[in-house]
Amino acid sequence: MSFPKEGIIDKFDFSGSYVGYDDKKTGLINGTFTLIFKGACGTEKKYILQKINTSVFKDPAALMENIEKVTKYIQKMAVAQGKNPARSTLNVIKTKDGKLYYVDDEGAYWRAYDFIEGCITCDKVEKPEDFYSAGVALGIFQKTLDSYPSEELAETIKNFHNTPSRYGDFCKAIEENRAGRKDSVKDEIAFFKARESFYGIVTDGIANGDIPLRVTHNDTKFNNVMLDKETGEVVCLIDLDTVMPGSALYDFGDSIRSGTNTAAEDEVDLEKVCFDAELFEAYVNGYMSEMREYLTDTERRLLADSAILMTLECGMRFLADYLNGDIYFSTKRVNHNLDRARNQIKLVCEMEKNIEKMRRIVNSAL
Repeated sequence: MSFPKEGIIDKFDFSGSYVGYDDKKTGLINGTFTLIFKGACGTEKKYILQKINTSVFKDPAALMENIEKVTKYIQKMAVAQGKNPARSTLNVIKTKDGKLYYVDDEGAYWRAYDFIEGCITCDKVEKPEDFYSAGVALGIFQKTLDSYPSEELAETIKNFHNTPSRYGDFCKAIEENRAGRKDSVKDEIAFFKARESFYGIVTDGIANGDIPLRVTHNDTKFNNVMLDKETGEVVCLIDLDTVMPGSALYDFGDSIRSGTNTAAEDEVDLEKVCFDAELFEAYVNGYMSEMREYLTDTERRLLADSAILMTLECGMRFLADYLNGDIYFSTKRVNHNLDRARNQIKLVCEMEKNIEKMRRIVNSAL
């Protein structure tokens, strides 16, 4: 993605004089740039400038309103707790006319944040201590927002983690068979169909009141956790585009799905795909250190199962996209989405073998 015209930079209320940009930080969904400014005393100040992907996020105005509401609330809570609000969450930089985003003459939406100094993000979990910190990060996020009225937030992507709805989309993809690939993946289709009765464990609980709607992040993969570069301690969660009403189980389960896989999400050698119970225990202990007293009995009972649920949901989404002709997830090779789906299927099998151990770990942490 090419760098935007300087006229766009001039629209935001940045401090200092623009010096240049660093193009090393590039997001997978939004176009991302690190801007460098110099203050009157020669001090350097950085900002993040992003072009919002409106193909994925159809209502960027509602998205930005969600982010503004949640970040301001977290900052307010941080001040009350004696914490540094600048390192507790993202901080939106408004335009010079006080708006949360700027729309350019081509209809593209731009937004800006303060750059949080002295922090790192990692794509892969290297040691249990880091995954413990990731659990703490999610726990702090959910605990801080426990009293925030989730109904005030818009649903930025409809039914994003509604597993029965995702299963409906999957069945539609099978029926339509747009890419003519259905007959080549009969075993994979049968795998997901065999687990249909499991898909409503969270949505049914929300419907009957056993599981509360909370403010949830909904994209809790490990590289959205910001850690202090020197100490390795938690700083905050980033990438708040999917913050909206949901279940705590969605966030917990997706963290485990993405963090405990011993292989990359698209690894084709399925012998390398295993479930790391040590990392699971580290995450559970970190998460429970913050959320132990805030979870309902039903949420506690389903924590381990939510990891399987989110892995199934992700796997069927990959397979549905493969059946549709690879129109949603970007692919770099033939059968890329099928490889991803098979990877998630193997991980589900590993989790199912370990489910009783996972439940014991959760009960011990409680």
